[in-house]
Amino acid sequence: MTTTLRKAALPSRAAVPREQTWDIEALFATPQAWEAEAEALPAAIDALAAHAGRLGSSPEALSAYLREEGAVELRLTRLLSYASMSSSVDGHDAEAAARRDRASGIAARFASVTAFARPELLTLDEAQVRGWLTRPDLKDYRVRLERLWRLRPHIRSAEVEELLGALQAPFASERSIHPTLANMDLRFGTAGGEPVTQGNVDRLTSHPDREVRREAWEHYADAHLAVRHAQAAMYTTNVRQNVFLARARRYPDAITATLAPDRIPLEVVTTLLETYRAHTPTWHRYWNVRRQWLGLAELREYDVKAALVPPREVSYAQAVEWICEGMAPLGSEYIQEMRAGLTTERWVDYAENDGKRQGAYSNGSARVKPYIFMTWNGTMGSYSTLAHEIGHSMHSLLSQREHPAAVPRYTLFHAEVASNFNQAMVRQHLLRRAREAEDTTFEVAIIEEALANFHRYFFIMPTLAAFELECYRRIEAGGTLSAPDLIALTADLLKQGYGEGVTMDRERSGILWAQFSTHLYANFYAYQYATGISAAHQLLEQFGADPEAARERYLAFLKSGGSLDPIDALREAGVDMLSPKPVEATFRTLAGYVDRLEELLAARGSC
Repeated sequence: MTTTLRKAALPSRAAVPREQTWDIEALFATPQAWEAEAEALPAAIDALAAHAGRLGSSPEALSAYLREEGAVELRLTRLLSYASMSSSVDGHDAEAAARRDRASGIAARFASVTAFARPELLTLDEAQVRGWLTRPDLKDYRVRLERLWRLRPHIRSAEVEELLGALQAPFASERSIHPTLANMDLRFGTAGGEPVTQGNVDRLTSHPDREVRREAWEHYADAHLAVRHAQAAMYTTNVRQNVFLARARRYPDAITATLAPDRIPLEVVTTLLETYRAHTPTWHRYWNVRRQWLGLAELREYDVKAALVPPREVSYAQAVEWICEGMAPLGSEYIQEMRAGLTTERWVDYAENDGKRQGAYSNGSARVKPYIFMTWNGTMGSYSTLAHEIGHSMHSLLSQREHPAAVPRYTLFHAEVASNFNQAMVRQHLLRRAREAEDTTFEVAIIEEALANFHRYFFIMPTLAAFELECYRRIEAGGTLSAPDLIALTADLLKQGYGEGVTMDRERSGILWAQFSTHLYANFYAYQYATGISAAHQLLEQFGADPEAARERYLAFLKSGGSLDPIDALREAGVDMLSPKPVEATFRTLAGYVDRLEELLAARGSC
């Protein structure tokens, strides 16, 4: 008989407790205050045009433009943040959706008006400008200008730059259409009598009843398969747009266009994927032990999240305590500020409500509070997500405190190191506690949380990275991408990681690509999850040898923000992303988890 865990109908956004929502009022006290800023900001943007043709006339003129542009950009960031955050928590709020669209249009206006700056700055005498950078009012712009000079071969004329800036809004269409389709229009049927939603699909696909898991996984896949051709058209359009932009800027290909601004060698991506493929037998071994633990004749994809031990209910308050205990090696100041952010400062929006979009993110770009978006469902997975996102938020807090807004923010490559490091460090603490208490059930629950995290960041994300690289190569070679092509490619790549350990349903497996929006529509983003978790685990290994030195290096990495390119920042922290060592370190950790499960399985069998 099917066991059903029914949940009450989700509350409306207005009905959720205030303490479970973020302090969005710190950005704008009311929607009316946002509207007033939206009315005022275009004039401030347009005023920037008066600086055109004058940037090189004197250091004072250059300083005035950079200062005013930075102030306007920060105002725009806050406008965008409020709009996107409001829309994220309630897709039914038409006014919030309208604010999001309006903010996007204002952002496009900013890009168009300021398009003159980059080509004009590049006409200036670099040696002269470098001399100006010793001035107190210009020294904070050094990193920004050096990165601009690096892009000199790819900056076009003012007229072309204005056109490329104007393309920003229309070229963002697929990134907004996909989440609208996925969150608002798709219907995923029921599993065990409960409607499947973006908010509960992870819970249902890890349900103790295999029939519920199967229904949830199949119905979720089938909903995406039903619109596979439209999804393929959207994604292909996105790829073609990015290829066009790369060529417009005279890059050899789209991946180089993405990596070059942050000085990330292509070798980082290829080394990741090659090392991953070489170690897939570790994953094959895990699927085998999981199948045996669950007592199944064959492991299906809807079994990869099934709990090995009874699910553990975790409250938000308990998760906060675990995270604060686990991160203690980083010092009391780090812990105190993190605890306040998670509680009294209301950085986190964790309420589950009707209309709330899927996923989780941290938004620290507005320099007000490093906000966290997620949906709490009382599982180990929720605790893990919170640990991940607070890593981003503390990174934002420490780097912004160290550097003014004139210094660029850290990159996505930097970001995924901090988030994964938090998870890894807290997990290590909880495993130690479970073993000291000889609490095998809790130990397995922690290992399961770890393997679920590895499955997403160290299995799914490398798979998506390889998928994305191949898609771009096909389009750049003049080929096409149809829904059957994309499904077949995804299924083939998944098969490499599953080996013979998982019995696949190729059509439903292969539609995985269509279930991701941020990760694929932000081109060449997915690989950074895998490099992030890899760097994080090599950093954590350093704490075993010399905790104090490792702590200082890691905090220095966080505080450096975007002042150093990511490869350089990690090298200073003791991690070489050009080598396979970080990926190998992470596979060592993964293999250790699998070893322990095999030991426990053998002990259980001998009882």
